[in-house]
Amino acid sequence: MATDVLIGQLVGVFSVSLLCVALLAARRRRRTPPPPQEGDGRAVLVTGCDSGFGRHLALRLDHLGFTVFAGCLLPEGHGAQSLAQESSGRLRVLKLDVTDDGDVEEATRIIRDNLPEKGLWAVVNNAGVSDWAETEWSAIDHYIKMVDVNLFGCIRTSLAFLPLVRASKGRMVYMSSIFAFFNCLNMGAYSVSKRGLEAFADCLRVEMASFGVKVSIIQPGNFGRATNILKTKTSRDIWEALGPEQKQVFSREYMELASGYVSSVTTSGFKEVTPVIDAMLDAVTSPRPKHRYLLVSRLDTCFFACYPLLPTFVSDAIFALSPMYAKRKEMLYLKQSCGK
Repeated sequence: MATDVLIGQLVGVFSVSLLCVALLAARRRRRTPPPPQEGDGRAVLVTGCDSGFGRHLALRLDHLGFTVFAGCLLPEGHGAQSLAQESSGRLRVLKLDVTDDGDVEEATRIIRDNLPEKGLWAVVNNAGVSDWAETEWSAIDHYIKMVDVNLFGCIRTSLAFLPLVRASKGRMVYMSSIFAFFNCLNMGAYSVSKRGLEAFADCLRVEMASFGVKVSIIQPGNFGRATNILKTKTSRDIWEALGPEQKQVFSREYMELASGYVSSVTTSGFKEVTPVIDAMLDAVTSPRPKHRYLLVSRLDTCFFACYPLLPTFVSDAIFALSPMYAKRKEMLYLKQSCGK
């Protein structure tokens, strides 16, 4: 009898809690201003528009009628110039190196002075770099550069433009990666930068909810073939960057194998950027954008849905199933160093 009463009380408390959550969510939706389905006098800043996702998104936003500020690392380069030629007069190319305080300050001044009637609706933090290498093949400068662009570049841009986005109750969008949560060979530095980025965006989302600003994270899978973001690097490039002591430890034969493996994986990915651009547009224009957009194949969606829930020893053991991982164990170090 006592057990039945306790269960009934728990069910009642749970039902009331769900009802309160639903009512609170509905109240928040009523307070949220409707997002623009078209530009409607609003502006969007997109970083990293020289090529890839940023370039495609800037053109799509321009076609929807937004005022687009397209941040480019090389505004006089072919990518930026062709973007300006293919777009309308609403799109403006800006010099914007997200690692440069001066560039960010100047871009802030230009955008503030040229905003349309309804202000800055969204900032899409798309600028980023990618590279691969075993941890011991990388110098600290490699990590610093990766984090400076992928993490601190986004933070620097966010701090500069948050007041404008907060005023319009708009959107902050961050380009992350599956490597923010998926531990993978050769992607240590990149994963560090993207995991840090997601931590920043998650904290920002909680803070900005009080002001009606929505924060979304984009998590593309293997779009290397569609964007060419992954740096082309040969085993010779890696070998020549090693110091004399490292060359006495690591196997150049394995470097050649790893280089070929990365190249084959990259060329087997998505051919088109459309899924990512559609997700970014949804994050900017949807009444209820997702917190995260995972953009992988249907099979990979099932895997990545389960992966974060796995115990560490299980997720680590998954790599043992890869033929590449077995070869790595045998070939990574020179034979004469194994007995030391």
